[in-house]
Amino acid sequence: MFVLPAHQYLAELERFRPDVYRGSKTAFERSTRDLDFYRLDAEAFRACPSDSIDYAVMEKTAVASMVTASFDWNDIGSRSSLWETGVKDKAGNASRGDVFLDGAKNCYVRSESRLVAAIGVDDLVIVETDDAVLVAHKDAAQNVKNTVEMLKTSKREEHLSHSRVYRPWGYYESIDDGSRFQVKRIMVKPGHKLSLQMHHHRAEHWIVVSGTARVTRGKDEILLSENESTYIPLGVTHRLENPGKLPLYLIEVQSGPYLGEDDIVRFDDDYQRA
Repeated sequence: MFVLPAHQYLAELERFRPDVYRGSKTAFERSTRDLDFYRLDAEAFRACPSDSIDYAVMEKTAVASMVTASFDWNDIGSRSSLWETGVKDKAGNASRGDVFLDGAKNCYVRSESRLVAAIGVDDLVIVETDDAVLVAHKDAAQNVKNTVEMLKTSKREEHLSHSRVYRPWGYYESIDDGSRFQVKRIMVKPGHKLSLQMHHHRAEHWIVVSGTARVTRGKDEILLSENESTYIPLGVTHRLENPGKLPLYLIEVQSGPYLGEDDIVRFDDDYQRA
């Protein structure tokens, strides 16, 4: 286990592996901010040499000390690790959420949105979310990476985004979708607003559930309160804003031949997104 101040590590890295130091620094300097994350510049990051802290610094530095210690440690690298560290019932089950266990033993069961019943099963990991359900033997829990690879090769979206997607202004979550329509629940934080934008392939209906919405629709600007709605025709420039002191919740119904998130043309954005 390495414990060290960041400035000391960077100084030693620059001394012993200046190529790694320069490459990682460039990737950070070219990064972009996304909510609470920094997205490193992909090209600069790929160009940075790869090496472990052991070989790059610790085998060479003269400013390190070693201390013998005894303590528990778990990387929490898989769902089975959550079972190992979790609070268990008399049958050895660790559970969270709306879970019913009947004759189950040594299982990890997590429910996020609905009832999960595990009956007469042993040594399983069961995780239910809005967009997917995982069932695996505890010994094979780390093989979930094989499922992720399948999602990538199948060009699916589950590994890229969840049903609730966070944005700088709040979040949206999918409620329903089908041929030529999609329904979303949107929350806009007080004082925040979406980009001024338009769509080539879809129209939108907005229904305010609670809060106050300031809507720019073409050349018009209107205020909407609870139970009021508006229609955004295809190709019309529009913007949604929360001018109030409470969160704004609304339902958005999209209709059109293509409903992908890349059908957004931004003209002005407080968050400097492309």
